[in-house]
Amino acid sequence: MKNKILNWDHYFMAMAHLSANRSKDPSTQVGAVIVNDENRIVGIGYNGFPKGCDDHVFPWGREGEFLEKKYAYVVHAELNAILNANQLVKNCTIYVSLFPCNECAKAIIQSGIKKIVFESNKYKDSNEVKASMRMLDAAGVQHTQLDSTIEVNITVKKPEND
Repeated sequence: MKNKILNWDHYFMAMAHLSANRSKDPSTQVGAVIVNDENRIVGIGYNGFPKGCDDHVFPWGREGEFLEKKYAYVVHAELNAILNANQLVKNCTIYVSLFPCNECAKAIIQSGIKKIVFESNKYKDSNEVKASMRMLDAAGVQHTQLDSTIEVNITVKKPEND
């Protein structure tokens, strides 16, 4: 039987999914990986609250007044990956499990990222994604949807005591 070898797109998208598993968001876990032209990871992130903001104090809900919902506080995976990068991300590619919103598109454009590889675009009919597409196209940022989905199954086992 021949070994299954992941191509680069699938490998980095799997890494984005792995990173998404760090998110404590009960409804949407998103991960992002930024890669340079030598296929080296330079940044990685997931959606969550900023450093120092306790996950148990701030809301994870999607309903209610603005200050009672997660949207006022969560840093998206793309922005976290940019902020966590260990070098400039100009001319890099970002792999993200969910197509970027308009706010993340601004950060992607401003940081100099030239290509987005995404898996899902489930909010494609939203005004946020329409604005994102418009800005990305105007700025010449390529965006490509994977032709398949990636499944990352994680099993954590505690070592047995000998």
